[in-house]
Amino acid sequence: MAAPAWPWTTRLLFLFLCVAWGFNFLFIRVGLSDASPLWLSLLRGVIGTAATVFIVTPLKAWGKLDARGRRDALLLGIPTTTAFYALLIVGIETVLPGVASVVTYTFPLWVALLSPSVLGHRLARSHWLSVVAGFAGVALIAQFWAAASGRESAVGVLELLGGALAWALGTVLFQRRFSRAQMLEANAYQLLGGTAGLAVAVLVVAPTPLPTVGLDLWVSLVWLGIVGTAIAWSIWFDLLGRTRAAALSAYVFLVPVVALIGSAVFFGERLSAVQLAGVGLVLLSVYGIGRAEARAVGPDRPDPTPSPGTPPADPSA
Repeated sequence: MAAPAWPWTTRLLFLFLCVAWGFNFLFIRVGLSDASPLWLSLLRGVIGTAATVFIVTPLKAWGKLDARGRRDALLLGIPTTTAFYALLIVGIETVLPGVASVVTYTFPLWVALLSPSVLGHRLARSHWLSVVAGFAGVALIAQFWAAASGRESAVGVLELLGGALAWALGTVLFQRRFSRAQMLEANAYQLLGGTAGLAVAVLVVAPTPLPTVGLDLWVSLVWLGIVGTAIAWSIWFDLLGRTRAAALSAYVFLVPVVALIGSAVFFGERLSAVQLAGVGLVLLSVYGIGRAEARAVGPDRPDPTPSPGTPPADPSA
C-alpha cells in the first residue's frame, strides 16, 4: 500500500485526526461508568456544539446559509447526531471499543450503498466487492450464529450498525444539500439540532438516573466534545480544503486500528482468530472503497462533490 504524497503537515494532522476519533471509542467506555448512554450522548453533544461554535466564529464561517439552509441543517442533525450518537453509545455498553470501532466504520460501505439512490452515483464492481467483503467481515466479528456464547452482544453489534447507517444517511443527505463552503456552518447547526433531539430523548425516554459527576466523566466529555468532535472535525474540513477527499477517505480505516490497539492496551480486549479475520475484511473493504473512488476521480482531477465513500459532515464517533 503506497503512502499518499502528502506534505508533513497534512500527515501530522491526519494522524491526530485518526487518534482523536479512535480514542473516542475508549472514552465513551470510560464515560459510561458515570452516565447512561443517552445522558452521555447529550452531554457530548452540548460540549461539542459549544466548542464548534467557538472554533467556527474566528474562522468567519458564519453567514453562508440562508434560512432554509439553517432549517435543513438543524433537521439533518436528527440522523447524524441524535440517532448516531445514541445508537453508538448504547452499542458500546455491550461491545468492547475495538470491535465497536470496526463495526461503526462500516459507515463508508453504507454511504456507498445509499449513494446511487440519493446522490445518483453508479457503483463500480470494486465498490460492490468492498461492500460485500465488509459486511462479511462484520458477520465474522459478531458471530451471530453463536450469539448464545456471549462472545459479543449481537444486539450491540446491530445497534452499532444502525448508528453507522444513520451517520451514512445524514452524510449523503448533507452532501446533496450543502456545498463545501457551507459545511462548517452547516455542521454547527446540525450539531445544535441533533443535540436538541438528544435532549428530547433524555426527557422522554430516560431522564433518570442522573450522571455521577466525577473526574472520569469530565475527562471523557472533554475528549469527546472538544477533541473528538469540535477540533477533529475542524481538522477534517481543513484537510478537505487542500487534499483530495477520496485520498483521505481511503485511510479512515486507521481510526479503528487506533481503537483496537487502545482497547487491547487499556481494556485487555482480545479477539478470536475468526474475529481477527473479520476485522481484516472490514478494514480492507473500507480502504477498498476509498481507493475505488480515488481511481474514479484520477490523480489530476478534483474530487466530485459529493463522493460515495467520503465522510464530510458529521462529528464521527
